[in-house]
Amino acid sequence: MTTVNHLINGELSAGGSRHAPVFNPSTGEAIARVALADVATVQQAIAAAKAAFPAWRNTPPAKRAQVMFRFKQLLEQNKERIVQLISQEHGKTVEDATGELQRGIENIEYACGVPELLKGEYNRNVGPNIDAWSDFQPLGVVAGITPFNFPAMVPLWMYPLAIACGNAFILKPSERDPSSTLLIAQLLQEAGLPKGVLNVVHGDKEAVDALIAAPEVKALSFVGSTPIAEYIYAEGTRRGKRVQALGGAKNHAVLMPDADLDNAVNALMGAAYGSCGERCMAISVAVCVGDQVADALIARLTPQIKALKIGAGTNCGLDMGPLVTAAARDKVVGYIADGVAAGAELVVDGRGYSVAGFDNGYFLGGTLFDRVTPAMRIYQEEIFGPVLCVVRVNSLEDAIALINAHEYGNGTCIFTRDGESARLFADEIEVGMVGINVPLPVPVAYHSFGGWKRSLFGDLHAYGPDGVRFYTRRKAITQRWPQRASHEASQFAFPSL
Repeated sequence: MTTVNHLINGELSAGGSRHAPVFNPSTGEAIARVALADVATVQQAIAAAKAAFPAWRNTPPAKRAQVMFRFKQLLEQNKERIVQLISQEHGKTVEDATGELQRGIENIEYACGVPELLKGEYNRNVGPNIDAWSDFQPLGVVAGITPFNFPAMVPLWMYPLAIACGNAFILKPSERDPSSTLLIAQLLQEAGLPKGVLNVVHGDKEAVDALIAAPEVKALSFVGSTPIAEYIYAEGTRRGKRVQALGGAKNHAVLMPDADLDNAVNALMGAAYGSCGERCMAISVAVCVGDQVADALIARLTPQIKALKIGAGTNCGLDMGPLVTAAARDKVVGYIADGVAAGAELVVDGRGYSVAGFDNGYFLGGTLFDRVTPAMRIYQEEIFGPVLCVVRVNSLEDAIALINAHEYGNGTCIFTRDGESARLFADEIEVGMVGINVPLPVPVAYHSFGGWKRSLFGDLHAYGPDGVRFYTRRKAITQRWPQRASHEASQFAFPSL
């Protein structure tokens, strides 16, 4: 069995005495093991990053961008290899893994423009013979902690831009599907990144706590569940770190009576059941305005959910693969049972789904609930599985109030043909990312990603312009060259124009 090791100072390292199995969720078999970093291993990575930072900081931004251009080319050349690793260890379909990688590459493209992104401001003669300017300087050693559900894309939200801005980076990816993440990091080394600028340490809470505690780490970026996001934000900020922690979600789609229902149904199928619902932007609640809309939606969804093509993630032409682990599948099964017990109407039951030839895989069929109420656990909590809940309301105002009352505010969307309804929804909804007839309103790379309320802890969103601000700090310089022959008296009043 192969071992997935750390990448420290440009070399593979077996640091730490503990290991964890890496499973193929389609077969249930352990296919590799991953080294789990101890505190000493994390310190080695920090030391490598700290040593590499001064020279990298002083590397011209245009040269840093050249590394990113080569990195992008290498990812495109190795696309099939990366996609297969994602599918093999995560379980998502080949098509879904391909889309994930492409969205990650788009963030590298944005980082390639870093010479423009780091340009500061300049003013001549802000006072007599006084010039002023500002620039954006890197923080130093920064770190990212990323989730299992996007082993390629979410790390690429973080370190390409952080590194392009002149920082040295330590990545702690998910230990559940680490191979594609490590390969991508190695390709960045191949692109010409100096040793130590990017380090990868695999691990669990011990590695996370070591990164939080280390005074050399100036900033932490995290994507994952809300309880862990709250923990990292609290512990990191308590130590004076800059922290950006993206948490959980409960994303609603509002269907108005004038919606193009056929298109809305097709959009909901992909948004709710793509990647087995293991997305922080997955639509898990359909809010129908009126019983007529709800009845028509259920009638159209039911046969399509039953017809979902589910199989081993490494195969092509599928709608869904397995969930990432047996524990994840069993947790979702528990939510389904809880919904039934709470009185929700189970229209399509995905429990007990099996795939021929893959009897030990972590499969679950698409599930649909109707007449879900806000008091039910399946409405309140993030299920992170292929479960869609239908809630019925009487008006758009009721739908907005329902969504605004939820503790999460990550993403939402509305399906309507009415511009007034769309504008009201966009203005009044208390959610960070909003779609109008767009089910997954994930911002493109040159915007920024982030929710509201308990979906984001920190002041800045991920990647894009906010990413530049997160990984840099502004320095303002005011300069004056007085004439040599002048003799100026002391000025005790506060300087002003």
